[in-house]
Amino acid sequence: MGQGRLLTVEAMRRVDAAAIAAGTPGIALMRAAGAAVAERARALLPEGGSVLVLCGPGNNGGDGFVAARILAEAGLPVEIRLLGRRDDLSGDAALAAAEWRGNVTEGIGPDDLVRFDLAIDALFGAGLSRDLDGAARTLLERVAAAACPVLAVDVPSGIDGDTGAVRGAAIRARETVTFVALKPGHLLQPGSAHCGTLHVAEIGTGEAALAEGFSACEPPLYRNGPALWGAAFPRHAADSHKYTRGHALVLSGPAYRTGAARLAARGALRIGAGLVTVASPASALAENAAHLTAIMLRACENADDLDDLLVDERLNVVLLGPGLGTGQPTRDLVAVAASSGRNLVLDADALTSFKGEAVTLARHLAEGDAAAVLTPHAGEFARLFGGTEAADEGLGKVERARRAAALSGAVVVLKGADTVIADPNGRLAINDHGTSHLGTAGSGDVLGGLIAGLLAQGMRPFEAAAAGVWLHGDAGRRHGPGLIAEDLPELMPRVLGALESRLR
Repeated sequence: MGQGRLLTVEAMRRVDAAAIAAGTPGIALMRAAGAAVAERARALLPEGGSVLVLCGPGNNGGDGFVAARILAEAGLPVEIRLLGRRDDLSGDAALAAAEWRGNVTEGIGPDDLVRFDLAIDALFGAGLSRDLDGAARTLLERVAAAACPVLAVDVPSGIDGDTGAVRGAAIRARETVTFVALKPGHLLQPGSAHCGTLHVAEIGTGEAALAEGFSACEPPLYRNGPALWGAAFPRHAADSHKYTRGHALVLSGPAYRTGAARLAARGALRIGAGLVTVASPASALAENAAHLTAIMLRACENADDLDDLLVDERLNVVLLGPGLGTGQPTRDLVAVAASSGRNLVLDADALTSFKGEAVTLARHLAEGDAAAVLTPHAGEFARLFGGTEAADEGLGKVERARRAAALSGAVVVLKGADTVIADPNGRLAINDHGTSHLGTAGSGDVLGGLIAGLLAQGMRPFEAAAAGVWLHGDAGRRHGPGLIAEDLPELMPRVLGALESRLR
């Protein structure tokens, strides 16, 4: 669907409004949504299992009433608990409630979940934009603590559909059924951890209404995956060779700080760069040479040496940062690399060296017309962009990354369990194809190398960054427990083989 495009809460409202304006009654959309929820509920229930449907006062509750009716008509034992008064329901939710022939208990007691095999959470939808308190918060905390498995409608109640933030308290669901398209909050943490398995249901809004929603969500926001960047992924002709597949240059730190650069270089080579060179201070040449075979090695003490190396135009991407050291020498190296107009990947020390000076870094990139990818984790992001609008309190991760990319003029990969990739033109992708097993020393260095290797082969920065993040996550998922950073480059043949089959 739209290369995995996401819909913000406001964009989803526009989809609904456009469908209704085109002649589809709101209650018809609600019946379709409730039917999709009922279908998943039946799949989750044990034989003869019972269902408790928790309905809120809005349209999310209306979806719950429809699901309850369908399940009851199928002969399943169903009970409804309503947060609020039935007489206060309005619009389509009131119509859905009128179609329910069973009892409705107003209020939800502390022991209501004990005797049911499944709870359907139809309390609050994706549009929740304030922190819950009082009885509503107490209820969510009670449901979250219960042993009864939960099927959430739209999003788990208490999760902000745009940011994934917990609004005071939130339910943890085994599965979540949402409608038309995923929302950012399904993929961003901590919302993603509350959603369980995600299902997207069509409810009959139609293509024209969907297009209206996507037009309201510009620049576009995507779920990261091969549908987004697969068409641009390097495919090598029969007559390709190492000189047609690019040459990545990775700068190494001094002696005893060389491992990070080697990890990055190995990642660049394994992802398909034709040639990879590590540029190393003389004090570290022997150390690096002891570990490198297919990766070449050149001496580089300072910015002047780097300038000399970059006379070779075959070096088409430069990765700086892993283990490089912080301070003015690194700033000078970045300035020279940027002035060369090469594609750049900047990570770790290359970012920290510009602490509080994101504008200075942006000027270097702009003056050299360098296409750059910045790959900060949260701490590096805070150091680099501190004092700028990208670090304003209260911003969600998507908006922080968007502002940082616009300010720096570079693609920003804001790493984490929910890595966000942001292009300076506003396009974004959220990656949920990762694993906690990647939280190990050196993992980020390999990611930088993967992105550099894809840039070397001609991918554009946004696509290279998004592909590198997804493939990095895929490697982690394939390996599982016990992963260390050295494993990641060696998993690339399996990862790339599976991707090749997928893209055929």
